[in-house]
Amino acid sequence: MTLETGLVPPSERGGLTFKPLTGEALLDYLPDLARLRMEVFRSFPYLYEGDPAYEENYLQTYAQTRDAVVVCAFDGDRVVGASTALPLEQEEENFQKPFRDLGIDPRDVFYFGESVLEAAYRGRGAGVAFFEHREAHARSFNRFRAAAFCGVIRPDDHPLKPEGYKPLDSFWTNRGFKRLEGAVAQYSWQDIDQDEETGKPLQFWIKSLL
Repeated sequence: MTLETGLVPPSERGGLTFKPLTGEALLDYLPDLARLRMEVFRSFPYLYEGDPAYEENYLQTYAQTRDAVVVCAFDGDRVVGASTALPLEQEEENFQKPFRDLGIDPRDVFYFGESVLEAAYRGRGAGVAFFEHREAHARSFNRFRAAAFCGVIRPDDHPLKPEGYKPLDSFWTNRGFKRLEGAVAQYSWQDIDQDEETGKPLQFWIKSLL
């Protein structure tokens, strides 16, 4: 199964090569992608205590879902970053519901999932490349009216918040996104300083593709 509909060509930025992958092309990279997610999401604000088997199973969704994409960042042959996206109607119901509650049809929205990048490669423009590739992929179908993603909401006084931490709000705004007021999802995972899963609020951001 090779799901190549809508793929845009690879690109280069900051010494890295960015390749959008789908279907069977993703399968060989699932262990690397699972490792990256566990490594990066342990940091604030996600503080995610991950499990490799769960991560690989989760990532299978992108290999099996039509029109989904994972944009991988390569340093030579090694995967050092990745960014996921798929039609919102293919996401879990608790991610779709905030849009329905606001009168937005999930079929009109392309959902940008997570972006992860090894720390040594940050500051080279990978974040911009991830957004550009996912947006180009979404636009290639000529049926999505908007792109959206969500970010976890953490209290300002969270005990594990690093000194000098800066949220990505200005970066997202510069990419053309704005907060979708009233659109907050709830999702549960185990934090690195906790013994069990707890629910977290996730704020949606949105950008028109028209």
